[in-house]
Amino acid sequence: MTAKKLLIIGFVWPEPTSSAAGTRMIQLVDLFLNSGYEITFASAASKSDFSYDFSGKNVVEQEIKLNNESFNSFLKELMPDVLLFDRFMVEEQYGWRVQQECPNALRILDTEDLHFLRSARQISNKKNGALNLHNEVAKREIASILRCDLSLIISEIEMNILQEQFKIDGSLLYYLPFIEKKITPETIHNWIPFEDRADFIFIGNFLHEPNWNTVQVLKTKVWPGLRKELPDATMNIYGSYASQKVLQLNNKSEKFLIKGRAENAQQTIAKHKILLAPIQFGAGVKGKFIDAMQVGTPSVTTTIGAEAMKGSLNWSGVIDDDLDILIEKTVELYQDKGKWFSAQQNGVEIINERYAIEEIANNFMMIIENFDLAKHRQNNFIGQILNHHTNQSTKYMSLWIEEKNKS
Repeated sequence: MTAKKLLIIGFVWPEPTSSAAGTRMIQLVDLFLNSGYEITFASAASKSDFSYDFSGKNVVEQEIKLNNESFNSFLKELMPDVLLFDRFMVEEQYGWRVQQECPNALRILDTEDLHFLRSARQISNKKNGALNLHNEVAKREIASILRCDLSLIISEIEMNILQEQFKIDGSLLYYLPFIEKKITPETIHNWIPFEDRADFIFIGNFLHEPNWNTVQVLKTKVWPGLRKELPDATMNIYGSYASQKVLQLNNKSEKFLIKGRAENAQQTIAKHKILLAPIQFGAGVKGKFIDAMQVGTPSVTTTIGAEAMKGSLNWSGVIDDDLDILIEKTVELYQDKGKWFSAQQNGVEIINERYAIEEIANNFMMIIENFDLAKHRQNNFIGQILNHHTNQSTKYMSLWIEEKNKS
């Protein structure tokens, strides 16, 4: 029996050391590799020094071009069984070509998080106004969800928004959170103890606007209050792609330090007593908190920060939207070993009950292997309409650009 082929079309080449999105993509690659798939990862983006090195995995890399018929030739030769679009913008670009050349391939959209939700919250936060989910990004992203056979959603809150507010049929959506290894007693035994840890850490990719906003909130609203209560503590800011506006916030006298990229996020977080991330807007599930739980570091955040991460379980630290109360509770957590240890144990429970790899991976692959594509598409008539009309308009725009590029 020949192995099935998966083609992943990446928005970028994954950078797991830079972002949670990069980590998520490698998790998906491993999931399909472990199920015996032959994988090709293709992208039109340029590689960076931090792009993941696939040479250690059985993955073929392929550079592709936007608005170019060479992609059609590549598809015809490869003839994948499954297509995975990395974010809706990629499906917009390549979806019609995939439909044309590989009509019988299962088309999966990995949303990463709902871009329209993040965008709406960012605008609401900036203007201090009402949340408008029915925005232009929503029209594009939901159209992409409807055109695909299955969309991977990382957050239960986002599942509810799509089904309840936008009436998306549940058969088009699949809840697939981060896929993590269980935390074992041996792992816990090797964690750095309370007494040997010090200071606070924030970590995040600065190309991601919510992270930059969070650092501003830390600098102006949270750290001044914390410093009064904990004068010996330091606030360490780590993150990839720190621009000049980020670097200029470094202030040794205030013990507010911009450290730049962390070579290993988990190892860096593990040295600190608390991960401090008063996130004001965003979407999806935050990889920084998963990393913190994996190394036994309690977290302090907001409702938005912890959204959809803990279910009915207790949070691994503090959640509060009132920054004055958040500061007060953070001081308690920093100083009280009992509360700190309890928060650490909550993190173990969250990882092991909500993100443990075996059940999540098996259930997802079972769905993929038993997917009745013909019946599924027949039931998704709105998707058929959108594929007919939207892809026709996208197709001719792309062909026009292609011809223009030749001249």
